[in-house]
Amino acid sequence: MLQFSLTKKVLIWGVVALGFFFAMPNGFYSRVEAVNDARVQIESGNITPELMRTASNWPSFLPSSLVNLGLDLRGGAHLLARVRVDQVYEARMDDFWPEVRDALRSERATIGTIRRVDGVVDDLRVRISEPAQIARAVELVSALARPVTSLSGAGSNDIVVTSENDIIIVKLSEAEKILTDNRTMEQSLEIIRRRVDEAGTREPTIQRQGTDRVLIQVPGIGSSEELKGIIGKTAKLTFHKVISRTSKATQRVQSRQVLYPAQGENDVYYILEKTPVINGDHLTDAQPAFDQNNRPAVSFRLNTTGARILASIQLKILAAHLLLFWMKRLFLRLPFKVIYLVVLA
Repeated sequence: MLQFSLTKKVLIWGVVALGFFFAMPNGFYSRVEAVNDARVQIESGNITPELMRTASNWPSFLPSSLVNLGLDLRGGAHLLARVRVDQVYEARMDDFWPEVRDALRSERATIGTIRRVDGVVDDLRVRISEPAQIARAVELVSALARPVTSLSGAGSNDIVVTSENDIIIVKLSEAEKILTDNRTMEQSLEIIRRRVDEAGTREPTIQRQGTDRVLIQVPGIGSSEELKGIIGKTAKLTFHKVISRTSKATQRVQSRQVLYPAQGENDVYYILEKTPVINGDHLTDAQPAFDQNNRPAVSFRLNTTGARILASIQLKILAAHLLLFWMKRLFLRLPFKVIYLVVLA
């Protein structure tokens, strides 16, 4: 029969006691998990009375580490999501429209007037009034093409320009679509991972499946609908040119314009250009923050192209204000009662 000394017995029982002590939080899994999530929220600056009460439900001197239980042991939500890459193509074409418009305007005397017309989702169609000069118009737009920055797309451009009667048709090239799909999927995976992590879940499985689908498995979530509520909130930062403002919620707008209510102002609506002047492609970073009045805000950084666009817009706005001031000063010296002020923004 084996005989152990008193020292060994004390050591063995001490290790067992420590094991029970550190494993004790798993016996109160839901409570400790809620406490840990509340403490994380408090440390990030989100302090509310409810979070403070939840954080006090477990003594701070006790261990709070938990064993991560998978979907099979704990239950949860399983979701296979599809990424709408076709909407990304549509947004790319909308973003490309200002460049095409400016390029064609420089040759208006040759190709005539230009007008964007509706087409399929993933293309941009522009009608010119001089069909005989369609080759010249295609040449101008083709000059806007940029090389695809990927190994698989070496030697390819990002757009393909064709014509049909008096209409110019611009589409993304196949190499650019592949690059856009991969970039969109990577961004989608990162966004989903951030949103799931912010919800306080543990050990989620988030991985790409196929060309446009994402598998999401999150332990501890009650249903797929709850998971959709976490990951389904769209966040997109864009800058649009303001056409005018109105007090009518039913104000009619043109085909390439949208109507949005003003935040914090009753019965005030803004008419904006549908195509943004700055979008997510011009952002290098965007993070939630708080302004000097401790109100929610968005802090962002622009790349070189976005910074140049924003600087150009600011200069035009400043020039408009200076021109308006100069015209007001001039109005005092003129005998006329009507002055027409035209600002090209």
